[in-house]
Amino acid sequence: MPAALTPETLTRAPKVLLHDHLDGGLRPQTVLELADEIGYRDLPAADEAALGAWFRQAADSGSLVRYLETFAHTVGVMQTPEAVQRVAREAALDLAADGVVHAEVRMAPELLTAMPIEAAVEAMLDGYATGAREAVAVGTPIRVGTLLCAMRQADRWDEVAGLVVRYRDAGVVGFDLAGPEIGFPADRHPSAIALLDRAQAHRTIHAGEAHGVESIRVALDGARAERLGHGVRIADEVPEDGGPLGPTAQRVLDAQVPLEVAPSSNVQTGAYRSMAAHPVGRLHARGFAVTLNTDNRLMSGVSASSEFAAVVTAHGWGWDDVQTVTERAVAAAFLPDGDRAQLLADVRSGYAALRG
Repeated sequence: MPAALTPETLTRAPKVLLHDHLDGGLRPQTVLELADEIGYRDLPAADEAALGAWFRQAADSGSLVRYLETFAHTVGVMQTPEAVQRVAREAALDLAADGVVHAEVRMAPELLTAMPIEAAVEAMLDGYATGAREAVAVGTPIRVGTLLCAMRQADRWDEVAGLVVRYRDAGVVGFDLAGPEIGFPADRHPSAIALLDRAQAHRTIHAGEAHGVESIRVALDGARAERLGHGVRIADEVPEDGGPLGPTAQRVLDAQVPLEVAPSSNVQTGAYRSMAAHPVGRLHARGFAVTLNTDNRLMSGVSASSEFAAVVTAHGWGWDDVQTVTERAVAAAFLPDGDRAQLLADVRSGYAALRG
């Protein structure tokens, strides 16, 4: 008999996470300790419980602007290589403890202004590697790849793209664009995209979160996105009555472009009124390449397991759905073919043990 679908069994299930922000996943106690070390005095609370609650309340405000303002505090305490290394190490450990076996964690190194940008990248890589080694030692193996974000509203795309290529043999697996979609299209700096093209470097692009289908189209055509960060606004062209898809939605479906969907985050920023109203279930049912993700574990108060649990409850998913979504994430991961095959075998083995 298969194990019941519960929060506990979902924690045990092997999960693959493609969209998680390093500066959105700090432990509240770590924020406090790092702030104390550097004399950062702007935190809105002085103890772990109150600080964690403040971040979640800001995320629950229904305002993307207020949600994004919380990052001033996490980025503010990550301004030394030692701090970045610690946060990255703890991210690997926390994800592994939640049953995540492969994660691709993203960060914009240009936000870490108090150090050379290369030092920021190297601190991330060292932290993830250290955390992964420690996780293996306690029986919760994980592999962590690094995604480097360029900020859409800034002009350092070429520099970040160059870092993706320079460090890809050291653990950087791809490029991302983050920041405001509206007014800053994904084809704004074609030289950066050309650099990635020449190097055959992977890229995932934030699109279809705060902006609509046009943002997705430009990410695909202008930045040649392999995956869509969020991408959920593709649902604007997916009728609830099962009617014909719009042209961009049909294209995304036919090409099986992976969607890095983060439902709790979308609800908290006001994109959808509730988990039940979120289109993740509709997109999955229509055959889109939906994957489930955390976005910002601190702000949203979520884990990979809790995100699955919430969608299972709201949309009636069973083990087949959970495993299918996980295998889609394996297929979309920025991995060499041999590593992907091994990851898929490990994931299937884990689900076979749970499903009996």
